Amino acid sequence: MKGIKYDNGKPRWSLLPLEPVRNIVMVLTFGANKYDDHNWQKVEQPKDRYYSAMMRHIDAHVCGEWLDPESRLPHLAHAGCCLLFWLWFELKDTEA
Repeated sequence: MKGIKYDNGKPRWSLLPLEPVRNIVMVLTFGANKYDDHNWQKVEQPKDRYYSAMMRHIDAHVCGEWLDPESRLPHLAHAGCCLLFWLWFELKDTEA
């Protein structure tokens, strides 16, 4: 006999690829050690600044530089982190 689980229509977290997420968490940890925990939430003009930072990391990656020279973590993980920050601020603004 098979069990029943009513999970239709619920978010499918198993679809999230964890290795890229781990790299983003490593970027977050690097930033927390360099600045402070959650320092990214205190930055002035965050949307413009994180957009610019994201694009610098994407540009570096497109130009052939895989790792950020300071953190030694992938530029795309840094870009993904910046995108998450940007989204966080957008969601926060829509709640207001």
